[in-house]
Amino acid sequence: MSSTPASIHTDALVIGAGPVGLFQVFQLGLQDIHAHVIDVLPEVGGQCLALYADKPIYDIPGLPYCTGRELIDRLQQQAAPFKPVFHLQQLVCKLQQLADSSWHVATSDGTVFLAKTIFIAAGVGAFTPRKLALAELDAFEGSQVFYAYPPHEDAQGQHVVVIGGDDEALQTALMGLEQGAAMVSLVHRRASLDASADLQAAFNQALLSGRLHFEVAQIQGLDIQNSKLCGLKLATPQGAEVKLACDMLVIKLGLSPQLGPLADWGLDMSRKQLTVNTEDFSTSAPGIFAVGDINSYPGKRKLIVSGFHEATLAAFGAAAYLRPGQKIPLEYTTASPRLHRLLGV
Repeated sequence: MSSTPASIHTDALVIGAGPVGLFQVFQLGLQDIHAHVIDVLPEVGGQCLALYADKPIYDIPGLPYCTGRELIDRLQQQAAPFKPVFHLQQLVCKLQQLADSSWHVATSDGTVFLAKTIFIAAGVGAFTPRKLALAELDAFEGSQVFYAYPPHEDAQGQHVVVIGGDDEALQTALMGLEQGAAMVSLVHRRASLDASADLQAAFNQALLSGRLHFEVAQIQGLDIQNSKLCGLKLATPQGAEVKLACDMLVIKLGLSPQLGPLADWGLDMSRKQLTVNTEDFSTSAPGIFAVGDINSYPGKRKLIVSGFHEATLAAFGAAAYLRPGQKIPLEYTTASPRLHRLLGV
């Protein structure tokens, strides 16, 4: 397989933009190895930001307390001197080793990388949006069905329906009002909402406007006319059927981790985790390393701080792999002129 003009050549490709993936970028930078980063989510942060952005973390060295969001912000600042390039909302769907031992990597949107090394920092898998069990919705994804709020110009004058009952669902519903939707309906299977007090108060106030509605129900079917989604058929807890107009459906049911194509890459695995050599956290394939919750080895502990240790040794391993025969010195950021130059300090 030959390179094409559209291929992105890189010494390192990091799969996963969570805290361990971000720290991997930093450690690679200290080895003067530039990285591109892929993540299936629409923003950097991985599970840390998606699941506990505003919850406290107490076991990060040197930080007695921080939220998931604060940790991601700090890690991005730390990695910034090495100018990583992020490719978000993309899933790696193809991996193939080339004759020169580099790796051909293709993503779900057609982006192609030719990478000398790969670092899998995918946590427990790629986090993808939870979907409703209605196959008919698939035909409308990207046009009328979304898992992240679409550009506001698409929503103006529309009947927007949001499915979910947590903070993100309420925020999405309120955003629809701010961005010009004619009507917004929040649909949740229970009358109680799992939202913060401030958001709940804002939501209750918006209900009084008449442009926001709350339906306690579950979707049972779709109203499709002329190949277009026009409405939803809902069932209430009492068994009644409710019909709801819908031009745009935004589904906010959280995220679900999936191994996806990774399971088919031919890498040695144990209980759905990648087995690694703890000397450098290399996998069974040359040039591919695995760090964080995705890997497995005797004594493994699924902690962020453990992932930081793994990323450090993996970066040294990558430097030795990319520069065979060269001595890889141990240098300290407090005193090394070379590291100061790389860091821009």
